[in-house]
Amino acid sequence: MRAAENRFEILVAGDVVGVAEYLDDGGRRIFHHTRVDDAMSGKGLAGRLVGHALDETRKEGRRIVPVCSYVNSYVGRHDEYADAVDPATEADGDLVESRA
Repeated sequence: MRAAENRFEILVAGDVVGVAEYLDDGGRRIFHHTRVDDAMSGKGLAGRLVGHALDETRKEGRRIVPVCSYVNSYVGRHDEYADAVDPATEADGDLVESRA
């Protein structure tokens, strides 16, 4: 995790190949963008990255807000996060836009 940059990273051979970007808003962590380099897609890295990010968010006692479509899809497939997820609202998207 790179807290100063508001993102989690996944590395391969020391190189950053994917990120899950977030914005903390009180006790909520709004995930707004996830990407993995095209050359590394299809290897399950996005899932590993997001799973780790969500686990760390839960350990910190924060709520997960999935503005990012990948994170939203991920939590929809992984019921173990259901108790920690707040649905994303239009206001959450607006907050992300205002701080970009």
